[in-house]
Amino acid sequence: MADRVQFDAESEQSVSGTLRVSGWLRGKRLSANQLVHVVGCGDFSILRIEDGQGRLLQEADPSEQVSLQAEANVDGMDAEQTWPTEEELQEAMEEQPRRRKVPKGTSAYQAAWLDEDEEAQSGEEAGARSEEDDEEELVSLEDEQKEKDEDDDEESAEQRERDELLFPDEVDTPRGVAARVRFQKYRGLKSFAHTPWDPMESLPSDYARIFRFANFERARKQAFHWQPEQGAEPGWLVTVWLRDVPRHWMDSYRPGRPLVVCGLLPHEQQMSVVHAVLHKGSDQPLASKTPLVLQCGFRRFRCRPIFSEHYRGNKQKWLRFFPPEGVCVASTYAPILFPPAPVLAFKELSDGSLELVATGSLLSVSPDRVIVKRTLLSGIPAKMRGKTVVVRQMFYNREDVDWFTPVELRTKHGRKGHIKEALGTHGAIKCLFDRPLQSQDTVLMPLYKRIFPPWSYEQHTGPAPLENMMAQ
Repeated sequence: MADRVQFDAESEQSVSGTLRVSGWLRGKRLSANQLVHVVGCGDFSILRIEDGQGRLLQEADPSEQVSLQAEANVDGMDAEQTWPTEEELQEAMEEQPRRRKVPKGTSAYQAAWLDEDEEAQSGEEAGARSEEDDEEELVSLEDEQKEKDEDDDEESAEQRERDELLFPDEVDTPRGVAARVRFQKYRGLKSFAHTPWDPMESLPSDYARIFRFANFERARKQAFHWQPEQGAEPGWLVTVWLRDVPRHWMDSYRPGRPLVVCGLLPHEQQMSVVHAVLHKGSDQPLASKTPLVLQCGFRRFRCRPIFSEHYRGNKQKWLRFFPPEGVCVASTYAPILFPPAPVLAFKELSDGSLELVATGSLLSVSPDRVIVKRTLLSGIPAKMRGKTVVVRQMFYNREDVDWFTPVELRTKHGRKGHIKEALGTHGAIKCLFDRPLQSQDTVLMPLYKRIFPPWSYEQHTGPAPLENMMAQ
């Protein structure tokens, strides 16, 4: 806790300067070579440490000082194909003689015409296939844009939350787009709890910017037992000189407002995927990717976390809305923190004030936590004869039925089955279940896709949330 704050800049036009913070040191020994975090401002390196009389205690050593680098270096060409060798280019240029069967008695002149006809036909087919691929890619991009615009739907958040409670994860199969194109990134699972899912599969580009631990628990214990060899001892009155503090933050700082400076443990300046267990403290609906202000330990930042269920397993189900009762896990990109640490979630209102919506604690820091989005395609039983059922309105063409035939089916009343064959050309399917179905039952096909939180981390530089709430 700072007792006195002074800002020094080289000139009036300087955008940053040196911040001198004086106060009593508590907790652990503080070294000039480690980093500190100024609550509401950010991470900074120390220039020097003085005692209460202004005598130098320790000056930073550039060769031993911890780097402020928060993100990993990304090599955009890391996954690119290597340049072929001269031998490979030579082999590619050499044309191998092509042998083909021709009708008996065909001359070489006639055979050449047959070759040209085949090449023209293959070129037309290739062109048709490329046009189909372009159309499918265009449709896929349009569908992804529709998914991004779900939060901007005209329906109110209360209505969408009510629909989610009544029909969880159910969607209608689009009529104008092939289901095999619309849900091409999804897959079927034999068992959600026991089917393995590789956490290193199809990672986004943002994962190249973060850090991960080989063993988080071991790193946590080492960080708590770590202590610098030299520095200021707890209980001393010290003055810490911080370099490159932005002037705009100092201009907004009000004298007399509490200012806390925290020493960072190893790795706490690096970005990763942080998970927190939250309990809802408000009646208003809270959807995934809603902008929030999180006070996680001594850090305060803006983000758009995604919510998932909290239970043991190799994968967790994504939640569209924060459950009205119980708990859920909020996941976002943020600097590394070691539990235990309290977490407060605030929602920023239109007038700039903050409203407390959830409380909880830090769970872990792990990019390997698999969060899976479930989508249920629904169909209506049209005809039933024993265990055989004809289902309609799940698909609208025969190609989609053939594509999703390996995926198992289930019903709302707990029956399990599979697709036997397609009926006609309009998407009707014949299914076989383990038991006869009831007339009011609904047939569902569960599909799964892994999702990741958006990169939305932003340091919150305003006043403390509790201070803001007390001022109101």
